Amino acid sequence: MLIKVLIFVYLGFKKLNQKRALTLKIWKYIVALGMTGVIAAGILISIPQIPILEQTARNLFFHVPMWMAMFSMFAISFYYSIRYLNTPNISFDIKAESAAKVGVVFGICGLLTGSLWARFTWGTWWTFAEPKMNLAALAVMIYYAYFVLRSAFDDEQKRAKLSAVYNIFAVTTIPFLLYVVPRQLESLHPGAEGNPAFSEITAPELRFVLYPAFIGFIALAFWIYDVVHRYKTVQYHAENS
Repeated sequence: MLIKVLIFVYLGFKKLNQKRALTLKIWKYIVALGMTGVIAAGILISIPQIPILEQTARNLFFHVPMWMAMFSMFAISFYYSIRYLNTPNISFDIKAESAAKVGVVFGICGLLTGSLWARFTWGTWWTFAEPKMNLAALAVMIYYAYFVLRSAFDDEQKRAKLSAVYNIFAVTTIPFLLYVVPRQLESLHPGAEGNPAFSEITAPELRFVLYPAFIGFIALAFWIYDVVHRYKTVQYHAENS
């Protein structure tokens, strides 16, 4: 009787895992096709000639969604850091670290696309007179310090706890560095003091690509996060087995 029960439970879990794997596979196909469509549309569609931006306005479909993907990953990292402090489970620390890593990658991509955009619209790859560029770089550096902090401790629990506390601090600085402070300062960047926001200068037809791009890049970030998290989990168990 016991053997029959165990076989039933095993087959149930196997069926559940197969169903979950199929769901993830379908979801990943949807993300891949969606991102292909976004990239193709961003490059190929006809766009209106916006003063100064002109054809570089296509970068809107990539630069801004990359920041949205970064925000989503930092939010996940923040959530799991809080969970770790409430319930010291190493899996929460792994998830927080994995999400932060993916967030930093998208933040760096946001900086690179922003620098490229600046080169063709402002005539320079980087300028220290532009507050939003520099504050965005500072935000990424704050998260770089998060990984430096993690590497400074060998004790697993101490590393996880201090990293969680620092991560909560780091996330709370993001809205101020990337939104609140830049909007109070004069800047060439859209949305700053004395400069219209993207919503005021973006032609309505561009939003048919921009909004799907938000969804696509955030979904792509989740996909990468899932891969990184599984890798870090396997690595942890391999090192502690």
